[in-house]
Amino acid sequence: VSVPPLTEDDVLFNVNSDIRFNPKAAAENPDWPREGTENEEFLPTGEAAVDSYPNWLKFHIGINRYELYSRHNPAIEALLRDLSAQKITSVAMKSGGTQLKLIMTFQNYGQALFKPMKQTREQETPPDFFYFSDYERHNAEIAAFHLDRILDFRRVPPVAGRMVNMTKEIRDVTRDKKLWRTFFISPANNICFYGECSYYCSTEHALCGKPDQIEGSLAAFLPDLSLAKRKTWRNPWRRSYHKRKKAEWEVDPDYCEEVKQTPPYDSSHRVLDIMDMTIFDFLMGNMDRHHYETFEKFGNETFIIHLDNGRGAVCPVCMQGHGCAFRARRSYVVNAAVLRCPDVHLHS
Repeated sequence: VSVPPLTEDDVLFNVNSDIRFNPKAAAENPDWPREGTENEEFLPTGEAAVDSYPNWLKFHIGINRYELYSRHNPAIEALLRDLSAQKITSVAMKSGGTQLKLIMTFQNYGQALFKPMKQTREQETPPDFFYFSDYERHNAEIAAFHLDRILDFRRVPPVAGRMVNMTKEIRDVTRDKKLWRTFFISPANNICFYGECSYYCSTEHALCGKPDQIEGSLAAFLPDLSLAKRKTWRNPWRRSYHKRKKAEWEVDPDYCEEVKQTPPYDSSHRVLDIMDMTIFDFLMGNMDRHHYETFEKFGNETFIIHLDNGRGAVCPVCMQGHGCAFRARRSYVVNAAVLRCPDVHLHS
């Protein structure tokens, strides 16, 4: 489906290409988000001619009402290369969340969220594990980005895999003393660390390299919240996150109709967006979609951002709990049919 012509109200940023981006000034700006502050995102204070922008900035200014990036945006492939190869200049722990994640800053002033490998690809989640206590998987984040592109959604920020040197690219460049103090050498002479978080941040659950190399995913940051506010919504079909209780949608046969009479699901295409997200999570095996976000600037007439996909790639989650006739966009049905054609290759 083609995106309609964009107006000023349809783009996240209106760029003045006559203003130059000065990396030195950006680095010296005291208002710039830094390690250990509440600012979780990162954006420069000026711009240059578009062709000379760093790829992460090209990604940011390409965001619009309908998608995070256009189908044939060359900056996305370049950004993926940056995520996997750009020099890492600083590292800090990300506050909040249940498991350890690191904010990595690059030489070109871009930032990304690093999720380290906690399990091998072959390890399956034990059947007795609750979905809310499972490990996050770095390869689920990578797979989610590519699946999102295949489905023609373009709602997941770019994600790339990377081998990181835990000594040179984490321990030696961090100013986060809490993170630095958790590094140690294991009995097998491997470099390990565990950081601080709610779950699995202890010596017993340490992340260890081979001997100091660790694999992980790097997800490009979205624009700073001070420049592009996002609204967080409770997912109507979230799980109960309780060992004994079921969610309302699991026990109320009229739940779907009730949701469809409640704003913003009563007048916008949000219900279809939720179904897109449900299909996406079903294919990923993600049972952890408790909230979702949208950009405030675009109001209710915009897409859902598919963030935080680390608890996917485990097992399919049931879709029948929606409790009403399954609805999906015609464009999704067409895309799914096209992907079944033997002459169609995923890279195209």
